[in-house]
Amino acid sequence: MSRSLYIPEGYKSSLTLRETQHAIKYIKDIFQQALSIVLTLDRVSAPLIVRQGSGINDDLNGVERKVDFDIKEIEGKAEVVQSLAKWKRMALYRYGYEPGEGIYTDMNAIRRDDDTDNVHSIFVDQWDWEKVITRDKRTLDYLKETVKNVVKAVVYTKRKVSHRYPVLADKITDEVFFVTTQELEDMYPDKTPKEREDLITKEHGTVFIMQIGGKLASGEKHDGRAPDYDDWSLNGDIFFWNDVLGRALEISSMGIRVDETSLKKQLAECGAEDRMQYKYHQMIADGTLPLTIGGGIGQSRLCMLLLEKAHIGEVQSSVWPEDMVKKCAESGIVLL
Repeated sequence: MSRSLYIPEGYKSSLTLRETQHAIKYIKDIFQQALSIVLTLDRVSAPLIVRQGSGINDDLNGVERKVDFDIKEIEGKAEVVQSLAKWKRMALYRYGYEPGEGIYTDMNAIRRDDDTDNVHSIFVDQWDWEKVITRDKRTLDYLKETVKNVVKAVVYTKRKVSHRYPVLADKITDEVFFVTTQELEDMYPDKTPKEREDLITKEHGTVFIMQIGGKLASGEKHDGRAPDYDDWSLNGDIFFWNDVLGRALEISSMGIRVDETSLKKQLAECGAEDRMQYKYHQMIADGTLPLTIGGGIGQSRLCMLLLEKAHIGEVQSSVWPEDMVKKCAESGIVLL
């Protein structure tokens, strides 16, 4: 296995397989409705594939291989999306959305180079959302306000799920602790970024770790971020403490998106100025695309958290290494 598989001692799912399937649908129905209300979002349809070379596909950390293929009647190749970070901003422009309005969609992706473990799968399912903002909203305060609204939707969904399935006992902290990656490095200089995430989330329960992508004082990065969608000074990840696994679980990556200034700066920092050849990047630079805030919220991860599961494969169907499948079966973890 590429990553270590953790089997919690004495673990047994609180729900049967059939109850789990019912609960997954219940969570998805409740949460997306709550999210659309707290953020003022419309649901839209989104692509599974985009044209290669369009500049729309998410490059993630810039090294992951995309799944591509040729098409009989279309010249060139198509790619399966890795996320919809850029597509959403283009859609808001094309659909004519105004400040304060936004969209969300079901995003399915394949990340062939992801390592698999309890919380990672090569199949990714998210609620991707994006919202038009005015320039005066490109602030830390507005980012924090939005994070609190996303957490409010999660807490509301957990309350509904626990009412329907009283056997699910874990609680979710609704008060968000905000911390920057540099503050975390200063607090735990001898720890890895993942260890820092676990320590701070165990202490506070619900945490938003801010300013991800740039180098810290140590010269290292907390984590990688593509330079052309999040503004690294106005982004972050939402974590909830997962009692089943005894670790922090990242549910959402989100942020205020780059404007013409931060795009230029971050592309230069990554040596990726060549991306300015793409229409998407040019439309940011010349102010054609609206200023936005957005993110992705893991559907399977949220279900895993709320249903107190030990493996993401208990709430989604995917492909796993044979040794992982075998070990899960021996330990009573039923993969879908």
